[in-house]
Amino acid sequence: MIIYGKQIVLYVLEKHPHLIEEVFLSKEIDKKLFTRFAKLDKKIHKVDNQKAQALAKGGNHQGMILKLIHPEYTDIKEFKKMNFILVLDGVTDVGNIGAIARTAYSMGIEGLIVSNIKTVNNSGVIRTSSGALLDLPFLVHPRSADLASELIDAGFALIGATTDGIDLKKYGKIEKSDKVALFLGSEGEGISPKVAKKLDLKVSIAMEHEFDSLNVSVAAGILIYNLKR
Repeated sequence: MIIYGKQIVLYVLEKHPHLIEEVFLSKEIDKKLFTRFAKLDKKIHKVDNQKAQALAKGGNHQGMILKLIHPEYTDIKEFKKMNFILVLDGVTDVGNIGAIARTAYSMGIEGLIVSNIKTVNNSGVIRTSSGALLDLPFLVHPRSADLASELIDAGFALIGATTDGIDLKKYGKIEKSDKVALFLGSEGEGISPKVAKKLDLKVSIAMEHEFDSLNVSVAAGILIYNLKR
């Protein structure tokens, strides 16, 4: 798995050096930084910009690229032990998933599940999350309705963000002891109908104007902040 860009490369070097398999550099870097890479005892490749661009598939690599061991997904059994988790139902956009992972991790969400899809671009999500996904329990689940049933059986209350839900301002915060799974759907389709039927509570974000254009990652931040405040 390839990641690139100075910020995410330095984050992995600092927090998760055990995941690094190979280092690719297309620019001269500070001697101290090079020494840190050398101490990993991994292959360091000096490559030209054409090779770097190919590895980064045209992305802004800033002269730093890493090949990583593929991080393992967290088992569903571990999620069932948690109290507040976030479930993305049918959300596929790498940028949105990454941004949501950053928000979820920074606000204390215990785990993130992406459901109703088969695969996700892990390297893209890790990069767009600025590395937060490496520190947040993460799982891809193919069937959101089955996942919802599993979580109910594990004692979770299911809260879903919908356009016809109660105003978030009228709902109190979640207690630390509560077991809650917050479901967010894709911007186009919303939460899938089978999951919607299983929700214990539907919430929405009241708008000042008739202009419902919140990006799903922005909505996630507002919902998490208000429910955990």
